[in-house]
Amino acid sequence: MTKFTNPGLMKTNRRNVLRGSMLAGAAAMAGATAIARTRAPKINAINETSTKLYKAAAEQTADSTAKPADLSGYTRVKQELVAPPFAPVHEQVATGGPKIIEITMETTERLMVVDEDTGASVWALTYNGSVPGPLIICHEGDMVELTLRNPVDSMMEHNIDFHASTGALGGGGLTHVYPGEETVLRWKATKPGCFTYHCAPGGAMIPYHVTHGMNGAVMVLPRDGLKDKDGNQLRYDKIAYIGEQDYYLPVDENGDYKTYEVAGDDYSDSIEAMRTLIPTHSVFNGAVGALTGENALTAKVGETVMMIHNQANRDSRPHLIGGHGNFVWESSFTDAPLQDMETWFVRGGCAVAAMYTFEQPGVYAYVNHNLIEGVLLGATAHFVVEGTWDNALMEQVVAPRSFET
Repeated sequence: MTKFTNPGLMKTNRRNVLRGSMLAGAAAMAGATAIARTRAPKINAINETSTKLYKAAAEQTADSTAKPADLSGYTRVKQELVAPPFAPVHEQVATGGPKIIEITMETTERLMVVDEDTGASVWALTYNGSVPGPLIICHEGDMVELTLRNPVDSMMEHNIDFHASTGALGGGGLTHVYPGEETVLRWKATKPGCFTYHCAPGGAMIPYHVTHGMNGAVMVLPRDGLKDKDGNQLRYDKIAYIGEQDYYLPVDENGDYKTYEVAGDDYSDSIEAMRTLIPTHSVFNGAVGALTGENALTAKVGETVMMIHNQANRDSRPHLIGGHGNFVWESSFTDAPLQDMETWFVRGGCAVAAMYTFEQPGVYAYVNHNLIEGVLLGATAHFVVEGTWDNALMEQVVAPRSFET
């Protein structure tokens, strides 16, 4: 299947798409400049600037004479990452000294159904096979040591930009891996809060990868745990990790969603759809209904749930219908949390934490309160809460009945 992108410049198919993203990653390899000249096609002026950013970041480290990091006093621990909406085992208050948190992620390209009712699907670009990628949790002062692997049967180059890290474009300049390669990156968590991570190979490949699901979140907890504005300790019983994903799925002349043989075949069509800035879908955890029905989140009356909401590309406005954000950290854990929020704000390219203790049983809808996106495009999740009803909080005094005029 051959398509044209940037008419007059280059002919593209899935292999040329891969080569097009290689220019940014080539600089991360020894002797890469010469390799890039022979493998990479020309790119247009719009993409050239961002591609050069990644090249410059890698070249800067290649000539570095920096001393090795002093890792004395650190304890190594392995964190087993789990699929969303769940969170890895972790401490809310750190015990002992700083740690080196070892994690492994694989850049898996997989065909995912976005909406069973319409047959919409996408060749999702993922970390560990899920949209969003797995939640990573550490404490301020810890180091995260990631082994990033790109399977040999992948069609594309990948990397990772951690918004929580410092330097080399969030690690994006140091982690370009081609199919069949792996790399190891270690970075220090110096800022407490929730942060986005995402793939950013360079040029148009940055939004292409992000809007195909290649993003996730890191939570960096204060070493002494979370606190309210008065310094009182705050604890949660469980985490609900929600990744809001905007998709721009190409349609044919009849309005039906197109299908593609392998990852990357949709590149030119997707770029055209993305330029509209109008998503065909805005969903939680990869697909319409991923967190409703049998997949609904669960809790009990009296349980406190930490809701971590990641949106790597667009602004969002989460709202828990029937509940509130008792404590909301829209910026970082350094700031005192907002309290008793009805709706909170997630800036595009951010992750936000909100804590709520459920007081009534029933089904709660967690939505993007741009209700067009929440209802029509799919950005809805459900919490099914067990417990005893409290009429002091809400009571149906009279059931619906007819009345005389």
